[in-house]
Amino acid sequence: MTKPRPHLGIAVAALAASSFMATPALAQASGESTQHHRSAHEDDAGEIVVVGHPPTDFGLLESSVTLEGDDLVARMQGQVGDMLSRLPGVSASGFAPGASRPVLRGFDGDRIRVLVDGIGTIDASNVSADHAVVFDALTVDHIDVLHGPAVLLFGGQAIGGAVNALDKRIPRSVPDAIQVTGIASYGTAAREKSAGGAVQVPLAERLVVHADASWRKSDDLRIGGHVASRALRADLLADAAEHRADGEPEEAEELEELAGLKGHIPNSGSRNITFGAGIAFIDAGGNLGLSFQRTDSRYGVPLRPGAGHGHHDEEHEAEVATLAAAEEDHGDEDVTIDLVQTRVDLRGAVEMGGFIDSLQLRGAYGDYRHTEFEGDSRGTVFSGEGYEFRADLVQANRSGWRGRSGVQMQSRKLTIVGPEAFTPDNEVSRIGLFTLQSLELGGGFEAEAAARYERARIKAQSIGFDRSFGLWSGAVGLSWSGGGWKLGGNFIRGARAPAPEELLSDGIHVATQAYELGDPTFRRETSRSLEAYVRYADDTVSLSLTGYHTRFSGFIAALPTGAEQEELPVFAYRQLPARFAGFEAEASWTAMRWDSGELSLDAAADYTRARLKGVGPVPRIPPLRLRGGAEAKFGAMHLRGEVEWNDAQDRVAAFENPVRSFTMVNLSADWHPLGEDGPLTLILAANNLFDVVGRRAASFTRDFVPLAGRDVRLTAKISF
Repeated sequence: MTKPRPHLGIAVAALAASSFMATPALAQASGESTQHHRSAHEDDAGEIVVVGHPPTDFGLLESSVTLEGDDLVARMQGQVGDMLSRLPGVSASGFAPGASRPVLRGFDGDRIRVLVDGIGTIDASNVSADHAVVFDALTVDHIDVLHGPAVLLFGGQAIGGAVNALDKRIPRSVPDAIQVTGIASYGTAAREKSAGGAVQVPLAERLVVHADASWRKSDDLRIGGHVASRALRADLLADAAEHRADGEPEEAEELEELAGLKGHIPNSGSRNITFGAGIAFIDAGGNLGLSFQRTDSRYGVPLRPGAGHGHHDEEHEAEVATLAAAEEDHGDEDVTIDLVQTRVDLRGAVEMGGFIDSLQLRGAYGDYRHTEFEGDSRGTVFSGEGYEFRADLVQANRSGWRGRSGVQMQSRKLTIVGPEAFTPDNEVSRIGLFTLQSLELGGGFEAEAAARYERARIKAQSIGFDRSFGLWSGAVGLSWSGGGWKLGGNFIRGARAPAPEELLSDGIHVATQAYELGDPTFRRETSRSLEAYVRYADDTVSLSLTGYHTRFSGFIAALPTGAEQEELPVFAYRQLPARFAGFEAEASWTAMRWDSGELSLDAAADYTRARLKGVGPVPRIPPLRLRGGAEAKFGAMHLRGEVEWNDAQDRVAAFENPVRSFTMVNLSADWHPLGEDGPLTLILAANNLFDVVGRRAASFTRDFVPLAGRDVRLTAKISF
């Protein structure tokens, strides 16, 4: 395990010292904050509350959706990608039940930032699709999915968007008494059992501590049909026929058995244990908090059926077995990943008064280790550490002019040892300056602008690689509001530095089942986006429609070369012009109301079309998706039913199989037996009621990791 760098310790110590030196001023500060974008305020009962960081009240954040309340509780799963996959414009990488990142408008990996309270997860999830996101849903208050200009607050590389989870591990208020929250659930599809609890204890008038722990365990995932897709089954049966014709009946029978495999995805179980603690000083003049988190997770990585059983000579079969299990002499062993992360977070704010309303500080340090096992044998080890820090100056609202400006620094060092070391050890550091400004023009018009400059440096000392990229990003927007309507448009110019994997790859990558070659000469990836939206809301109807069009001058993608290396297809990263276009739509209508409830109908749709110039479709793009639902509220009982249709995806890249359409029906019931605002919530849900087989077009493993079959899930939450 690497040791923390000295300058990191000095920076954290200096930040903590400066914040504590400000404590007397915080304690003595008087006066109540009345603007909701301040870092702290007192509510009507005198309780001091810290609001979200950063604020989400700018027009530039209009392109956002949120998961919160009972919906968040009902969708709590081990991976954030699966939790968000029903939201408009959101899919999931779905590599395995234990590893699933969000996919936003067709973008994934390094083009998406997954954040906790504005700070990255400090893991290796964007390095490879089989790497899980370190994420604990138990402590989350709500999750925002941000598109467009909003991402300039969080990082220039997040061209596709950002997912920001506002968590409660560093307390945001001082309660009058001890507060306890407990959640437990059971899901039938993977016999998934989970339980967690959190407690907040006021130690003094302005001091509060938090502690939490969670546990989750699931078995192999049950599905509604065959494990292998129709195209993969055809390949397996064709290979079996060749073996049988050559007098190899045992090989043929094994391949036929794999083609007929159904019911469960082998080696797809997982378990996760997380515990954390936090402490915060909260005053009307500011706040300061610190938290600690430890995550220990182990999950299976399903292998492609038939890997190592192709109809080739013995030398080739050994090479394919190497691909499947990362070591020749463990080719038949289950591959599992053991992930451990220790993380420390810091959050603080000082109320300034005057033109600058507040100074908000946020930082985190993480130590990460990810070990891949073949059976009981240790394989590749990914280890490293990283930190991220940001300081935001929030402007007071002056005659309709408001804004936020700041600095953000981050660094991640990654060491890879073992047979899957397809990139050398590397270090990425970034420093960025940003500003976000909004001005009310009168007559319902509002203008917005954002800018960010970022310096990114990528180093790989073992091969003498050291490159820096200067990245300018900016956005302008104009909106009009009136009569319940809001109409607006944005122009965004984005810039992203190539990821280390795109620059330095040269080896077998198990997750993509290919030999990958990077290009160390890549230039920055730039994009120009136009986005237009329409919103409307009144007492009975709400609707939202967003259209977007993005052109890249140098989009980076891994494409087949037609060559083979070490008996594997070679995929080389190339930089080409590309175009992404699509839309997201939502609507709801309260059709009936009565004394104790109401009936509402809702619908949603999203679609992305993406193409590489001179090549064809961009790999792994989700197809058109339509959803319709109805929800009835009877006092403390809420009933919901929905139908989701996913179109077939025939616009696929080379080496990809088309994806068939599928329709899922979901039912759920939420009951608050002690009243709508009572402490107890019971949720019963039946997802994929008719047990259909569905495959995500955004997944590398869609041909042999379908979505869960019928899953009846019972969840209980109690808070007091």
